[in-house]
Amino acid sequence: LWLHLTWFKALIIRLLKKKGYNYYRNIIQLFDRIFTRYKEDSWFKSLFVRKVDPRKDAHANLLTKNEESNLYKIQFHNVKPECLDAYNKICEEILPAIHADKYYPCELVGTWNTWYGEQDQAVHLWRYRGGYPALTEVMTKLRENKEFVEYRKERGKMLLSRRNQLLLEFSFWNEPVPREGPNIYELRSYQLRPGTMIEWGNYWARAIGYRQHNSEAVGGFFSQIGNLYMVHHLWAYKDLQSRENTRNAAWQHEGWDEVVYYTVPLIQHMDSRIMIPTKASPLK
Repeated sequence: LWLHLTWFKALIIRLLKKKGYNYYRNIIQLFDRIFTRYKEDSWFKSLFVRKVDPRKDAHANLLTKNEESNLYKIQFHNVKPECLDAYNKICEEILPAIHADKYYPCELVGTWNTWYGEQDQAVHLWRYRGGYPALTEVMTKLRENKEFVEYRKERGKMLLSRRNQLLLEFSFWNEPVPREGPNIYELRSYQLRPGTMIEWGNYWARAIGYRQHNSEAVGGFFSQIGNLYMVHHLWAYKDLQSRENTRNAAWQHEGWDEVVYYTVPLIQHMDSRIMIPTKASPLK
């Protein structure tokens, strides 16, 4: 590229000498400025391979409680509007039974219907103490559970679509525990720009301190399988007005504005769901 620019500059000089000194001088000065920028600007330097410090560990190990990391699964079920009541009923019959049975190394953290956001949607959050081996064990055992197999068959008739993600919890967030109600829950989901998860975690490790005053922080997670570089923050409020007051109060804490300022550019897309816990939910 440098040789091509040099050759092009020489050709222009020969062609423009016939058009007068002033015109020639202005063109040459323009080329000189381009050459200077070409040598000095960061965009030119970025064309070459740069040496970077190798990361010493995976994101998951840097952001989680390494010695006791739990694996979570979040499920999003889009239900046919006319089937939502029937769907909730069969979930209330099956999901708590799995949660209470020690034969399955998993726990139902919470189950909700969306109130504001995507309508006619159910959200389930499961915890697997023991990570991927526990998940595999549960899935294997459930395939042999006739009641669960029948539940899935009936559930399939009621759904328009479904998706899930496997998540890990941030080390600086609370672990979700059963909560008395009544509460509404907000699930704020952030699609981050690739490569920004560590930066996000560093800012929120400080920011979470500004959002603990009303015990609204329930849990914080990031995806491992499914949509990657996805973050979910789960909050609990008494009602929508309490949510408004709590969120406004955060701006009174010195430093919260800085966290927002520096984390917003890391986000590609964000979404908020207001959810109501079902009868089967440990998070009331």
